[in-house]
Amino acid sequence: MGEKPKKPQQVYTLLVQVGRKSGDGLPDGASGAGLMIYASGVDEAEAVRESVAVLKQADLAPLDVTGYGTLAEREAQGHEIDGDERALMQRALDENAVIVAQMTPFYGDDQGEA
Repeated sequence: MGEKPKKPQQVYTLLVQVGRKSGDGLPDGASGAGLMIYASGVDEAEAVRESVAVLKQADLAPLDVTGYGTLAEREAQGHEIDGDERALMQRALDENAVIVAQMTPFYGDDQGEA
């Protein structure tokens, strides 16, 4: 009938700050962590929702999400993106997945330093 064509999935780069939660698997003494994530979605809002849902299922406590846009948007901003990063982005797209590319634990008051 009058179905709209589906918008293509894109991969978004997100930085998610997480706090502490029982069973989160973060190192002892860490006050939280910053996670660099590649997540697919038809828009950034969907990528954020999917990422937050996956992190909550993994017993993490998402506090804040900063979006850095798609690969094309990042390239337009002058970001250097290496082959490994591109491969993870492609995997997120191929698998319609949320991929945690990097985790940096925070200690003490260094939440904003990632």
